[in-house]
Amino acid sequence: MKISKSLVLSIFAAGALFTSCSSDDDNGVTGPEVIEPATYEFERNGTTTVSYDGQTTRIEMGEEFVSALSDASKSEAELDGMFTNTGDYFSTSALNTSGKDIRSKTAASTDYFSANTTDATAIKAQFDTWIASQVSEVFPNWNTDAVAGTAGKIQEAGGGSTRYVSAKGVEYNQAITKGLIGGLMADQILNNYLSPAVLDAGNNVEDNDNDVLDGSNNYTTMEHKWDEAFGYLYGTDDALAPQLNVDSFLNKYLSRVEGDDDFAGIAQDIYDAFKLGRAAIVAKNYTVRDEQAAIIKEKISIVIGVRAVYYLQAGKAGLGSDYASVFHDLSEGLGFVYSLQFTRQPGTDVPYLSKTEVDAFMSELLEGNGFWDVTTETLDSISEDIADRFSFTVTEAAS
Repeated sequence: MKISKSLVLSIFAAGALFTSCSSDDDNGVTGPEVIEPATYEFERNGTTTVSYDGQTTRIEMGEEFVSALSDASKSEAELDGMFTNTGDYFSTSALNTSGKDIRSKTAASTDYFSANTTDATAIKAQFDTWIASQVSEVFPNWNTDAVAGTAGKIQEAGGGSTRYVSAKGVEYNQAITKGLIGGLMADQILNNYLSPAVLDAGNNVEDNDNDVLDGSNNYTTMEHKWDEAFGYLYGTDDALAPQLNVDSFLNKYLSRVEGDDDFAGIAQDIYDAFKLGRAAIVAKNYTVRDEQAAIIKEKISIVIGVRAVYYLQAGKAGLGSDYASVFHDLSEGLGFVYSLQFTRQPGTDVPYLSKTEVDAFMSELLEGNGFWDVTTETLDSISEDIADRFSFTVTEAAS
């Protein structure tokens, strides 16, 4: 089942309200009553309290940035300038003067990287290297036919799309885009804004309990932090009627996983958890809030795991025949594999796969001439390892 770009997931706005959690005397459940709203609509004194402008801005920046990665006229300075928002390289003054950027929020979560600056620095440097390699390796060979050991262009069978790959067959633009799904979107949602270390920082609990607003804004700090997590998934949409497949990042690939019958319903689960968790903050019930955060962390992690396996298997299916299609799939898979280090195991503060494990997978995929040489055995071994960690099967993810 495929989900069209224009499909509104109307089920998000459907359904009657129901009680999620009630008083301290209700079967041992603690905290005030929380009523699940039909949509992500929250107001104070008749005015919305929902705000995620910064996330919308970064998604818009990301769209322009990943598009520019396929423009061979761009210099490294221009691409770096878009990644860091220096030099006025975006199409609008609103983006150029926003004070926001992509790079500083990549591998920057409180839970994973505030005390692990070594890994954060290495991850940012990996994106820098991919950008530099696109300019120094791929762009100069834009009109050269790619062969093993030489970057260039390669056309899909049947007159399909032309792919522009490195000497190892990697589309750096795809690796970067899919890597940002983990390194920016997932890391900020799962390991930053939904973390008690952020939600409950400073006086946030006391302020939320007493409806103390964040400066001149119409929201408490805790409300806003939750909204910022929401914005990295739905930031280019109307919160009351969110669509899927409307950006190039996590939103798009939640759509893809939702379209797989083996995982159908995951989009509803995530949206329901976001709105119930936000309602719990309004109700001052932090037990329910954290339960919903745990659901979101698990489900979004599954999206990344599923797509990593999906693309590795899609690439395997074409080995030996249509190298352009194979390289495209494996490049997307490479980016999703890289994103696995930003996932979150339920009830823990660790990812499903560590950076060390992810780096080992990356090295295995790119050994020798990279995708030109990769074997079905390697792709199956990595796929099975990932699937086992998430407790789904390779067959389920590959369908």
